[in-house]
Amino acid sequence: MVGYDPRKDAALSPEDSALAGSAAGMVTRVLISPFDVIKIRFQLQVERVSSKKPEGKYSGIFQAFRCIYREEGLSAFWKGHIPAQLLSIAYGAVQFASFEFLTEVVHKTTSFDSQTSGVHFLCGGLAACSATVVCQPLDTLRTRFAAQGEPKIYRNLRHAVLKMSRSEGPLTFYRGLSPTLMAVFPYAGLQFFFYNVFKKKLAPAPNAGNSGGNLHSLLSGSGAGMISKTITYPFDLFKKRLQVGGFEEARRNFGKVHIYKGLLDCAAQIAKEEGAPSAFRSIGADLACISIAGMSSGVQGGLGSPGQREVCFT
Repeated sequence: MVGYDPRKDAALSPEDSALAGSAAGMVTRVLISPFDVIKIRFQLQVERVSSKKPEGKYSGIFQAFRCIYREEGLSAFWKGHIPAQLLSIAYGAVQFASFEFLTEVVHKTTSFDSQTSGVHFLCGGLAACSATVVCQPLDTLRTRFAAQGEPKIYRNLRHAVLKMSRSEGPLTFYRGLSPTLMAVFPYAGLQFFFYNVFKKKLAPAPNAGNSGGNLHSLLSGSGAGMISKTITYPFDLFKKRLQVGGFEEARRNFGKVHIYKGLLDCAAQIAKEEGAPSAFRSIGADLACISIAGMSSGVQGGLGSPGQREVCFT
């Protein structure tokens, strides 16, 4: 996630960046899936998530782990893993390749330095928007699978695609696109921005060689992700609520089910009935995901460096 750097002896090609981004997303997706499922369950629960005054099915992270395991089994923590894995691979490929391409264009067609934080913010946001439009159907499928309990409404990925297409129409795969695009530009832009800032702050002295390079990438990626996600988090909750519109039958056993007419109606209903702080519901589980997924930046950095491809997974 470094962008085009003319000072490097071997600049990354968009293909290298796409490969690195895909591999990093694939590896970390396996690790964060349980937290991701719990995060989605929390976001979709209308009742307050509180261990002190439990109102809904889930009242806390550990209680949710026990409840899901007892009712649905261990495999439930990887519900939606196939579309999520495809999402990680496709999103990482499009985002990193677009980012590398855009920063190279900036360097070659303007007087701006492609390694400045401002350029990283702009190119990172545009790259994420491109990846979002391409991958939104996979995101919607991932959310639907993670949201359903037992018995399952969708038996597998093919069944879900056919059932959603026939009963709701092809546009249903783009439910929640508006809040996603509204959030993804500042989120990704800030992520690339802070990653660049942290990377420079943690950079070793010139005579220290490449000591700790991957660790610095991991720490930079985790820190950048946490800050960016916290700032834009409410839009992620709005997106999840809209993505399960038309999927109410699978949510009956989880508590209250609300129907939203659109983004503004969704935000208004949540603020009125659940309170403004509920827009940050399950942020703890999400930050846990990000802290684990921060290694994506370290893995991507290792894969993208010709001299480190062989040791990036050790």
